[in-house]
Amino acid sequence: MASAAASKPGSPVRDSSGRALSPQDDVALLPVDNPYLLAVGIMLASLLQILDTTIANVAIPHMQASLGATPDEISWVLTSYIVAVAVAMPITGWLADRIGSRRLFLWSVTGFVLSSMLCGMAQNVTEMVLFRALQGATGAFISPLSQAAMIDTNKPSRQAQMMAVWGMGIMIGPILGPLLGGYLTENWNWRAVFYVNVPLGALSLLIMAAALPSRKIVQRRFDVFGFAMVALTLTAIQLLLDRGGHIDWFDSLEAWIYAFVALSAGWAAVIHLFTAREPLFNRQLFADPNFIFAILLSLVIGVVMFATMALLPPMLQRLFGYGVIDTGEALMPRGIGTLLTMQVAGVLVRRGVDPRLLIGIGFTIAGASLWEMSSWSLATDYWHIASSGFVQGLGLGLVFIPMNASAFATLPPHLRTDGSSLLNLSRSIGSSVGISIVTSMLARNLQIAHADLGAHVTASFTQIVDFSTLDRFQSLGEAALRMVDAEVNRQAAMIAYVDDFYLMMWMSFLTVPLVFFMRRADVTTRIPPSAEDRAAQAADAPH
Repeated sequence: MASAAASKPGSPVRDSSGRALSPQDDVALLPVDNPYLLAVGIMLASLLQILDTTIANVAIPHMQASLGATPDEISWVLTSYIVAVAVAMPITGWLADRIGSRRLFLWSVTGFVLSSMLCGMAQNVTEMVLFRALQGATGAFISPLSQAAMIDTNKPSRQAQMMAVWGMGIMIGPILGPLLGGYLTENWNWRAVFYVNVPLGALSLLIMAAALPSRKIVQRRFDVFGFAMVALTLTAIQLLLDRGGHIDWFDSLEAWIYAFVALSAGWAAVIHLFTAREPLFNRQLFADPNFIFAILLSLVIGVVMFATMALLPPMLQRLFGYGVIDTGEALMPRGIGTLLTMQVAGVLVRRGVDPRLLIGIGFTIAGASLWEMSSWSLATDYWHIASSGFVQGLGLGLVFIPMNASAFATLPPHLRTDGSSLLNLSRSIGSSVGISIVTSMLARNLQIAHADLGAHVTASFTQIVDFSTLDRFQSLGEAALRMVDAEVNRQAAMIAYVDDFYLMMWMSFLTVPLVFFMRRADVTTRIPPSAEDRAAQAADAPH
């Protein structure tokens, strides 16, 4: 699927940074016979892993009843998965170099499918937490490996388009997760949420086993101390963010312990990174300003997209009375908008449009949709909810492809897997931070709004209840007051949701100026692999 510009006679072929390529340069690092079939297998694996970050959320109440778990115990089903992903993902690059990217990818998908089966067979909450941690640890490598594989197995002129295809899974997965999870739980059983991974994962394995090539194996020392510090930092951060709401944040000693460990281990990890002879991450990654800004933008995308997706389902179900299927349908236009602009962005980047301009426009559109959402009320209809989601999807789709094109355009091929793992990790951390911030703000602002609204509910303000009759008709009076309090709670909750949308609106708008600190990819900053390098990669690739 070549671009329109490339199909015209005499038109230059361009890579993902807009640079004109000669026919000799427009060759994949790891050529394959059928890159489109391979892309199907890679995308199946990637989509399953992304789906599992949200698909289990809907099944949690059913899971809790079936396993006889307390609310605090069942929360570890989600926490264990998130922590395992965060800890395992940073070593993707080292493992890929050490045992080969093909072998690691196949083992990762196999482990993910088997651990999904174990999750479906769990008989108590302890087994479920352990199996979810195993699922997160094995699936953590899928996203960075899939992104690197989509780049390595396609020609530079086709890479932006393949990133658009890969980005669809990343963006659509969290939207489909609650809808699919709700459908499976309501029509079958909560265990079907995990069993659905088995046939699709097996199909992905068959395709990749037949067609996936491998990078050259590199003998690379494992940085034990660096990994330990990074793992401690990420574990403490994720536990603090995920457990904070349950333990009342810094009113609890547990939260202070998490914060102390995160700061201490994080400081040691940074010092070690810049002083060690062979650190966990190649220091060349942090010398590339485009890559650094891409990490920051991934954090913002994680906050804006995943925090919004965490807020909308409970808001629609609790305040607007939507069912699980209705909620999924209301959120689907967001995914449609993302699909459209990802394809458009891929074409525009290949035609030489400045990626920074597209990213800036994307964040502006996303901010505008959040501004519209900040004016919602309990009377907001389905059309306004769906249309604002569609507009927000348009903005996020414009951001994702140019951001990845800018990040990878200046990275040497041997750093792609490490770079991809860091980008995916930053998006994961951004989503955890964003969800934690908006849920904490939601609870706090709900209390504030309830107090403000309740102070105005007096005999002179409302005609719903005649306060002078409450003593004579005590039971009826209490019921009436409960009705008034319930309505005050609904209005206060809506105000709290609006405050969260307003916060994310400003976050989107304030990100726009940062985009232009990035630099456009220079011809000299991206050197295609030589014929000898390609021959060596092909010789080491199993078929």
